Amino acid sequence: EFMKKILVTFVLCFFLAGLAGAADNGTPAEAEQLVKKGVALVKANGKEKAMAEFNNRKGAFNDRDLYIFAVDFNGKVLAQGGNPKLVGKDFSKIPFIRDMIALAKSKGSGWVDYKWTNPVTKKLESKTSYVQRIDDYFLGCGVYK
Repeated sequence: EFMKKILVTFVLCFFLAGLAGAADNGTPAEAEQLVKKGVALVKANGKEKAMAEFNNRKGAFNDRDLYIFAVDFNGKVLAQGGNPKLVGKDFSKIPFIRDMIALAKSKGSGWVDYKWTNPVTKKLESKTSYVQRIDDYFLGCGVYK
C-alpha cells in the first residue's frame, strides 16, 4: 500500500511537471494575439515607438519564449525581441524570411514553418510563426513546436 502511494505520487508529480514545462512555452494562439497586440501598438503610437518596445527584452512584448520581430519587404530586420542585435541586419537571403514577405504581401497574414535557434535552449528547433503585414513590413511571432 505504501509503495503504491509513492508510485501514484511520483507519477502525478511527473505528469504535473510535464504540464508546467509545456505551460512555459507560448501557444500558437498566444503568438497570434501578441502580433495583433503589436499591430495595435504600431497604429496607436507609431512605428518608431513600437519598434523600440518590441526590442525591449523586459517589455510587454517579451513573454517566456514569445517575442515580436519585424522585417521590411527588403528583408531588413526592424525589430527582434529575442535578439535585438539582429536589428538592421539584412535577412533577404534567408528562405523563410522570403516566405514570410511573400505571405505578408499576398495574403496579409498567416503562418510560416521553419527552423530557428531557441533563445532558451540554444538549440535549432522547428518553429512556426504568425506574420501580419503593416504597410511595407510585417510583424511576426513564433512558437517552437
